[in-house]
Amino acid sequence: MKRTILSAALLLLCTSITFAQHKKHKNDDQQTITSAPAVPADVALAKPATNLKADDMAFADATHDFGTVMEGPDATCEFTFKNNGTEPITIEKAQPSCGCTVPQFSKEPVAPGATGIINVAYHTKGKPTPFTKTITVVSNAGTKVLTIKGTVEKAPTGSVPENVSMIKTN
Repeated sequence: MKRTILSAALLLLCTSITFAQHKKHKNDDQQTITSAPAVPADVALAKPATNLKADDMAFADATHDFGTVMEGPDATCEFTFKNNGTEPITIEKAQPSCGCTVPQFSKEPVAPGATGIINVAYHTKGKPTPFTKTITVVSNAGTKVLTIKGTVEKAPTGSVPENVSMIKTN
């Protein structure tokens, strides 16, 4: 019984010390924040200056129609754009509208006058329906939305994949 009481007392003591240290650090953080010099809002939120406009990232075509594709293998396409601006374009992210669409792009800046590429794969397996998906491309030239669409035809039932052999048993 004494061990239980001592253990409880020790636990309470440790918890109190931890809480006190946490509160001290929290107060120190608040003091640091309140004692920091004020920064004008327009300076704190300013982004690096750029002369690029959304039109400087010119896509040959912002929509790709796959038509009808067979269920199973990924449907892939390539979107190309030309940098019509005076500064390099850097793609920050390419966000698909769902997990079945996977965009890939280079992190390297695309020089003025050069061409950039965004590859897109659509996972067709288990999705035998018409589809329309978007990819939102965010760059230092603004935001563009690319679209892929098509129809996935259901794979024939009873077909055997090429890498599987039929085994006859008696």
